[in-house]
Amino acid sequence: MTTQAQKKKGAQAEHRFHNAQGAEVKTRDEAFAREQGVSPEALATSAKLELHNGAAVTWQLEVKYNPNTYPYVVIGGQITGTICGGTWNITGGFMGQTIRLDARRAGSGGGCAETLTLIGEFQNPPAYRGTYGFNGATSSFRHTTVYHC
Repeated sequence: MTTQAQKKKGAQAEHRFHNAQGAEVKTRDEAFAREQGVSPEALATSAKLELHNGAAVTWQLEVKYNPNTYPYVVIGGQITGTICGGTWNITGGFMGQTIRLDARRAGSGGGCAETLTLIGEFQNPPAYRGTYGFNGATSSFRHTTVYHC
């Protein structure tokens, strides 16, 4: 063993840890600990998407999701546009190499469906191609849903 290797082996390496906010903490566990009092909504971000089905259907989607998961867990959002005259609340799903969004109509009556399920596969440029349906169906209509920056 060389003198240099002996010095490195005998010396205690000083480790410094920082949490996600950049503050120095004492241990590795503290650095990776989830902040106390932080709600799941505070750990969320959103993506704006736009659905087209090749006809006169265009929907705007604002999808709220947890960026610390993958596939991203959808925690809420809204769908507006030419979808049965109102807003739909996104109730769950995921986004990754595939997408699944579940939504419930905010309001009732008028002969419209109560729930919506959208599924698709990722493609480039950033978009999802797949199908959607109402009241439990998932393959009634084709769509391409693109990201908006």
